[in-house]
Amino acid sequence: MPTEARRSVDLNADLGEEVTDDPGLLAVVTSANVACGFHAGTAATMQAVCAGAVQRGVVVGAQVSYRDRAGFGRVPRDVPFDVLRDEVAEQVGTLDAIARREGSVVRFVKPHGALYHRVTDDAEQAAAVLAGSDVLPVLGFPGSQLLHLAAAAGRAAYEEGFPDRAYRDGRLVDRGEAGAVLGDSADIAQRAVALAGQVASVCVHGDSPGAVAHAAAVRRALEAAGYRLASFLDLL
Repeated sequence: MPTEARRSVDLNADLGEEVTDDPGLLAVVTSANVACGFHAGTAATMQAVCAGAVQRGVVVGAQVSYRDRAGFGRVPRDVPFDVLRDEVAEQVGTLDAIARREGSVVRFVKPHGALYHRVTDDAEQAAAVLAGSDVLPVLGFPGSQLLHLAAAAGRAAYEEGFPDRAYRDGRLVDRGEAGAVLGDSADIAQRAVALAGQVASVCVHGDSPGAVAHAAAVRRALEAAGYRLASFLDLL
């Protein structure tokens, strides 16, 4: 059973990526990382996800990326600090304006794809993401420069884990390697329960074919283990 300090856990997923069953995931998750148009997403998908999130009580976050629709944000890039800062600010601002029209707001920021991995080790790129996202709470990889710099600046910083991804030496295995992305819902659910005692949020990738089934299995397993599902911003 979880300790008192960890009796709640968040379940997040990437939504609005134009390849995702957004309504299905919104029925299961507690936080939504919404694509802001740079790697995927349109004004229409952002509006639909934000409207659904309001109906379901799901917290909205900005899933910011390098400008890379062709590579789905997964191609490494070298972007100058001021350019990345401004691009992050543009993405957050775009999503927030749409969210407000639907009765919500952007409540956190999380990088996507190549940018997510880059800010794990690159302090300058991490600082640019932080500069472009004002004072929003940050969701990221444990031990990352992004979370370290956010915490040092007095910003709320939350760690997440990935039950549907393989790890090696504390890092995610590259997607190009066999077995990097897991597909068995029971295995993913079991891993989520193990991760829940270590992080504030567990993430199920929304672009996988079995995303909704995986997320539902994770939720059932977490609840069976005694966890209350709630946004990491509202954890007890």
